[in-house]
Amino acid sequence: MSQSKKKELNPFALRCCPWSGCCGMGDFRPRTVWLGHPEKREQRYPRNVINNQKYNFFTFLPGVLFNQFKYFFNLYFLLLACSQFVNELRLGALYTYWVPLGFVLIITIVREAVEEIRCFLRDKENQRVPADMIFLRTSERNGSCFLRTDQLDGETDWKLRLPVACTQRLPTAGDLLQIRSYVYAEEPNIDIHNFVGTFTREDGDPPVNESLSIENTLWASTVIASGTVVGVVIYTGKELRSVMNTSNPRHKIGLFDLEVNCLTKILFGALVVVSLVMVALQHFAGRWYLQIFRFLLLFSNIVPISLRVNLDMGKMVFSWMIKKDSKIPGTVVRASTIPEQLGRISYLLTDKTGTLTMNEMVFRRLHLGTVAYGMDSMDEVQSHVFSAYTQPPHDFAASRAPATTKVRKTISSRVHEAVKAIALVHNVTPVYEANGVTDQAEAEQHYEDTCRVYQASSPDEVSLVQWTESVGLTLVGRDQSSMQLRTPSGQILNFTILQIFPFTYESKRMGIIVRDESTGEITFYMKGADVVMSGIVQYNDWLEEECGNMAREGLRVLVVAKKSLTEDQYQDFEARYVQAKLSVHDRSLKVATVIESLEMEMELLCLTGVEDQLQADVRPTLEILRNAGIKVWMLTGDKLETATCTAKNAHLVTRNQDIHVFRPVTTRSEAHLELNAFRRKHDCALVISGDSLEVCLKFYEYEFMELACQCPAVVCCRCAPTQKAQIVRLLKERTGKLTCAVGDGGNDVSMIQEADCGVGVEGKAVFSSVFYFASVPLYQGFLIIGYSTIYTMFPVFSLVLDKDVKSEVAMLYPELYKDLLKGRPLSFKTFLIWVLISIYQGSIIMYGALLLFESEFVHIVAISFTSLILTELLMVALTVQTWHWLMVVAELLSLACYVASLVFLHEFIDIYFIATLSFVWKVTVITLVSCLPLYVLKYLRRRFSPPSYSKLTS
Repeated sequence: MSQSKKKELNPFALRCCPWSGCCGMGDFRPRTVWLGHPEKREQRYPRNVINNQKYNFFTFLPGVLFNQFKYFFNLYFLLLACSQFVNELRLGALYTYWVPLGFVLIITIVREAVEEIRCFLRDKENQRVPADMIFLRTSERNGSCFLRTDQLDGETDWKLRLPVACTQRLPTAGDLLQIRSYVYAEEPNIDIHNFVGTFTREDGDPPVNESLSIENTLWASTVIASGTVVGVVIYTGKELRSVMNTSNPRHKIGLFDLEVNCLTKILFGALVVVSLVMVALQHFAGRWYLQIFRFLLLFSNIVPISLRVNLDMGKMVFSWMIKKDSKIPGTVVRASTIPEQLGRISYLLTDKTGTLTMNEMVFRRLHLGTVAYGMDSMDEVQSHVFSAYTQPPHDFAASRAPATTKVRKTISSRVHEAVKAIALVHNVTPVYEANGVTDQAEAEQHYEDTCRVYQASSPDEVSLVQWTESVGLTLVGRDQSSMQLRTPSGQILNFTILQIFPFTYESKRMGIIVRDESTGEITFYMKGADVVMSGIVQYNDWLEEECGNMAREGLRVLVVAKKSLTEDQYQDFEARYVQAKLSVHDRSLKVATVIESLEMEMELLCLTGVEDQLQADVRPTLEILRNAGIKVWMLTGDKLETATCTAKNAHLVTRNQDIHVFRPVTTRSEAHLELNAFRRKHDCALVISGDSLEVCLKFYEYEFMELACQCPAVVCCRCAPTQKAQIVRLLKERTGKLTCAVGDGGNDVSMIQEADCGVGVEGKAVFSSVFYFASVPLYQGFLIIGYSTIYTMFPVFSLVLDKDVKSEVAMLYPELYKDLLKGRPLSFKTFLIWVLISIYQGSIIMYGALLLFESEFVHIVAISFTSLILTELLMVALTVQTWHWLMVVAELLSLACYVASLVFLHEFIDIYFIATLSFVWKVTVITLVSCLPLYVLKYLRRRFSPPSYSKLTS
């Protein structure tokens, strides 16, 4: 089944059976699909449902709860709350533990529900209901059509697809349902480059059988450009190639959450040790095992549940800030659970087409050896072409005659021959459209320029033909056997296509043999990569040097050559070529040998340089990422040459870095030799194809990943969607670093889902937080809830707005990002420092209260709790690097909430006592002693060992 962006999609015909909407749950099997005979259906097939959701209606709540409580941090608070149902362990009212936990869960459930609803709506927009057949109506083109598969394999080339021959003689498309015919297709599989099947028509005598291959298929998610297509639906739902190449969505957890989860385990271990010590001091008297659990509950607030609240709220704020950032308008945050990941990325894996490039090829240079023409001198080329076709008839004929002498050609004739060759050696087809409705017959009759669009198997092919049109030689018509060019004077030149040799990855060149109908001249034109063409063309002293110069500019270079053939030479070649194609054994080798007999001593005409237009600011962005310590890998389904040129053009590979192109390998020994060759190179970027990558990962996975991770940049071309996801997964496993994947097509979905952070194309976030652990009297009900969710939440939460440096400075000095990769804000060293700080502050508060309030120790709750609140507010204030007005509001709001709540806490706190001047100055002394020495130490540390960004903020 196919989907067209340009033409109307019309479902047609009967459904296969009344259960066509049902979902098949069996194993993948081959199938026979009858046209118009639903009663002959042998098995049920899955519904054509697109589902990218993590949960369904029944699994949503259990799934969300499982993903929350599978981590120790959340499970810890759940067990604490559940323990209060045991009378022997209850320390107060149930809401003391269940209200904070419920608040956290509600936030999580609502967030997940919103994301699931959004995903459901997106799936619903793309929902397709299949029938037996579908019609895709575009212009007529001899039964064939062009399609683009960029959403499957990343290739933006237009590919030619052919119909079943025996169905082309039917009067109307509706007659397909009247004949007795069926399609036999192989079982669904993941391979998008191959297909095995047959088409059988039984109403004839004898029955007709035709083989079906990839050339007869239109996968879902491909785009039809031309041709009227009637397709038989073979695969639906989960059996689609695009679906099978897409991994299931997974629940992502941020590295920050994992680090907090690890630290929670450490705190819990310390909690167990303290509880055992307390029971040991009582000599394990009585029901000591029950006392251990009670002490665990008493000290449980060493791990504050407010931390969970602040984390979730902080993630939501960061997601909102990303969405509202004016520098990246239109950004939508699909997963609000991992925005802080953007501040810890070590590897960025990006698609090429549509992500780094605009997929708009532009002709940049024509080089003739002694002279070169750039974008600013194309008018000279146009003048030479114009003069070649407007000179007197005898001179014109002479200029087009084959060169039989050693006479040096003029620049004008050399330019004309080069442009003519470029206009002929390609696989481009002009298609005519009028008034938005394809009407090729009428438009082509007049060769209307405004109605003509070019279609080809490669965008750079189109760019070459568009360039020849711009300089005066226009391709106006083409079919399988002929081609028409229009000169600047309006004359139509007719050429017969005798043979065409398509471009292949192995040959790296394409050729065509044409006969000029006006002169009868037969010419063999060829273009290809310099590595192969240098051994085909006549000797010259400039080809290698100029190819290198153009390649260093990021241009894709093609060498164009020609060879004139006599009639006898061509007839001899054709006989040998036909004989080789009929060979049963070693057919491809024999065909290649015959073609190579022509590829000798060809006349070098020119070099062409084509540039793939980059997206805006790609080069400076990649430079910033490189300076920030982030390694960039490019994973693309495109050809090796195209990917290499883009890597150079985008400055993914710097000018002073070498590029090692990994040679194609198919066996273990070949992979071993090539890996050894690569190991001897240093500071060298790697370019490798998907086939070679698969061999290396099969036999030398560890060795290859070790070498690749040392490279400054890696380019993987001809990658299947599943390979992209595999590379991301191996990077995470082998390095333990965070990965980010960027892509713009359906073939990038698996990679995006597999990465720690995925970006779909249709900033950088720094997550900061501070944790405070202090000992608190734990026999108050409401005080614990207030401290965990109200009194301390706003100030600590306001720290998400804090910045070490301004965003402008961070963009100017991307090297600062390297500090984030070290994870120092939540390292074990930082954690230990804050634990010691909490012990110090807790001791000061408790022993300060005993010392200063010895006679009023009955008011210990008011003394210690007020001191604790003020200590926390002051510590937040002393921690802030860059003040924001919301931080001031948070500080004042927290203090106001505590003062206001004193009215309801008269059972625990004597309001008249805390209003005395003696209480105020004594609590102030305790607060200052608990905070100021720490600030002095912090000041001295920053004074003698300042952070890397301190000079930038002074």
